[in-house]
Amino acid sequence: MYIRYYIDPETNLPHLRNHGVTEGEVEEVLSKPGEDRPGHDGSRVAIGQTQAGRYIRVIYVAGPHPEGIFVITAYELQGKPLTAYKRRRHKRR
Repeated sequence: MYIRYYIDPETNLPHLRNHGVTEGEVEEVLSKPGEDRPGHDGSRVAIGQTQAGRYIRVIYVAGPHPEGIFVITAYELQGKPLTAYKRRRHKRR
């Protein structure tokens, strides 16, 4: 899978770094998401758990490369959204 990231013009780093998420964590979630569903305006939302145990939400769109994606942002899931995700996962089992 070919992954590109939105670069924050102020920091010249991937925007997801502003949320304390690394590219490695995004790749972990995208390789085996617990949930991957449509988002807004043609985007997709993937949620999953990293090997370190963090729950990450990744917002992305299909990229120009045939098997590529463009990651807009990613952040750690906490509070009520995390509880709701765990509840949905539990119901699937």
